[in-house]
Amino acid sequence: MDLRSGSPCTLLLILVVVVLQAISAGATNNVYIVYMGEKKHDDPALVTASHHEVLTSILGSKDEALKSIVYSYKHGFSGFAARLTESHAEKLKRLLSKAKYGKDVVVGVIDSGIWPESRSFDDTGYGPVPTRWKGICQTGKAFKATSCNRKIIGARWYADEFDKEELGKLDYLSARDIGGHGTHVASTIAGVPVQNVSHGGLAAGVARGGAPRARIAVYKVLWTKDSTGGLASAVAAIDDAIHDGVDVLSLSVGSSDEVHGTLHAVARGITVVFSAGNAGPVRQTLKNESPWVITVAASTIDRSFPTVISLGNKEKLVGQSIYHNSTMMDSINDFHALVDGNSCNKEDLEAVNITGKVVLCSSRSAIANYTLGNAYIDAITNVHQGGGIGVIYAQYTLNILESVKGLDSVMPVVLVDYEIAYRIASYASSTRPVVKISRTVSVVGDGVLSPSVAAFSSRGPSTAFPALVKPDVAAPGVSILAATGDSYDFMSGTSMACPHVSAVAALLKSVHPEWSPAMIKSAIVTTASVTDRFGMPIQAEGVTRKLADPFDIGGGHMDPYRAADPGLVYDIDPKEYTKLFNCTLGPRDDCSSYKGRLYNLNLPSIAVPDLKKSVTLWRTVTNVGPVRATYRAKIEAPAGVDMAVEPSVLKFNKGCRSVTFKVTFIARQWVQGSHTFGSLTWLDGRGHSVRIPIAVRSVIQDFVADVA
Repeated sequence: MDLRSGSPCTLLLILVVVVLQAISAGATNNVYIVYMGEKKHDDPALVTASHHEVLTSILGSKDEALKSIVYSYKHGFSGFAARLTESHAEKLKRLLSKAKYGKDVVVGVIDSGIWPESRSFDDTGYGPVPTRWKGICQTGKAFKATSCNRKIIGARWYADEFDKEELGKLDYLSARDIGGHGTHVASTIAGVPVQNVSHGGLAAGVARGGAPRARIAVYKVLWTKDSTGGLASAVAAIDDAIHDGVDVLSLSVGSSDEVHGTLHAVARGITVVFSAGNAGPVRQTLKNESPWVITVAASTIDRSFPTVISLGNKEKLVGQSIYHNSTMMDSINDFHALVDGNSCNKEDLEAVNITGKVVLCSSRSAIANYTLGNAYIDAITNVHQGGGIGVIYAQYTLNILESVKGLDSVMPVVLVDYEIAYRIASYASSTRPVVKISRTVSVVGDGVLSPSVAAFSSRGPSTAFPALVKPDVAAPGVSILAATGDSYDFMSGTSMACPHVSAVAALLKSVHPEWSPAMIKSAIVTTASVTDRFGMPIQAEGVTRKLADPFDIGGGHMDPYRAADPGLVYDIDPKEYTKLFNCTLGPRDDCSSYKGRLYNLNLPSIAVPDLKKSVTLWRTVTNVGPVRATYRAKIEAPAGVDMAVEPSVLKFNKGCRSVTFKVTFIARQWVQGSHTFGSLTWLDGRGHSVRIPIAVRSVIQDFVADVA
């Protein structure tokens, strides 16, 4: 037995490598003991769940975590033993010793308020509110001063631009959340671990935020269950948040205009994270495009909800559902008459008898995702009102499972693709067709293709800033289970993806308190993955599934643990943002060299929307890894473009922490073209891979519409 002790630290007090010859002989994995000190929970199950979560974050899937763990130490102290590779063990050591789960980082949530009684916001075990905090706990209807605690350390609400008397009939005139959106976002960012959470038994497990030891400050600007909001209120909230002392601002809101004040927040060291919008898969639909903020696309996770559909001819097919009403399921979990309702509009359903039957619906004519969603809801509503007892719905995407909240507790709704729908329709034309819908189950890990870009996720390129790559990054945003009040529920949208990145920004702020917002953004973007958990290129969902490009996914799918140690970062002086602002959204003075400045803004991406012959631009990278390091360029040139990087080798030492390089693009053909994509990656041969996405469009003439 060989014992080697690691260095002591706050959360990871000791990491001991135990090589057990009887177990490890001939194997590549050794057994590592991870001692984490005092328990953070009294419930042993929660302690064990926290061990699984730590391992999942390192290994990439819950299945792998469960396979690797040998023991969970959960009674007298916290820790575990697991079979890990040396690289996984080193990553685990760095993570636990540095992140501290976002301890005392303050995240401002500008949204629809919060449900303070949710178990996700329990402040047990928290110390005093940080002395630097200058915020308030604004009271109002059903929200007392005691609604704040050491977890929710501040709350404000903004209703002055509305008719308060009318608004009070629809919502709480306070920071209390009536619809659950803001609560869901806040718990995703910083919710404490809560055991035995599920959606009617689906996705059962422990719910916790990405930065569970961070503090939450609430700024309510969205009102009513429809999340109506005003730009003036959002600006006021940002102004107050700057004063109060937040470290990160999370805005799962959509605006067709730039939300003024975000630039000033960034200039004061606050990382600002926005959702990209839910108007995908149509291009040029994203919102919140400013270069100084992080704009987040939505992706799927490694969880699905298969539901078996049994036909009377003994054929078994599988769809997706989140139906969970056990009483209704007992009655539907038998064979019932099946009928084809075509598009299931009112005219189609009047032509057939659907009473007491399961109805097959489809709507190929709705090709845009938001149209698909409307057709989906209308069809299910029509079937329910017409006396149907279940719906099998054919569509192009499975990313809108929970868009029929309310109806999914009344009758089962199963989504299928058109191949399966064709088989069901063929059988439905036979004599007395019947169908049985089995209980939905949850499947996590192996066998679930993920991540992919959600169909609803808004796409680039940016219309306001065409010389930028937007969105910046993608994060989980499909069927996310989080607090919505006293219960937990699924929600999907870039609103759910945004808080995942906000949580990682909080963790990075905890690990690297000296980093600027630009450095945090760079670390997240340059370490993101462009391959899925099986090593295949990430796909983008839509009417036609395709390989994801930077206008779908930005730098890629977020990888929090690589982001903590990015190697190199692209930093930006906020004054450079101000110059850009003045030449675009501001007074537009002194803009003679505007194009060059925009190309050369030191972003972790490159976009050239108007390449005529050649363009040369510059970037500067700063070493935040080992003092002595050498990086070599790996170039993936966009199609139709020659690309050169000088120098192609970057050397860093104690006296040289930052290096500037130039990138030249030369068009190989002079055409009025469309965007092609590539990347530039800096590799140090020791595990650091610093990748930025590139988008280039060759043109003959400026401002020619890309339509036909």
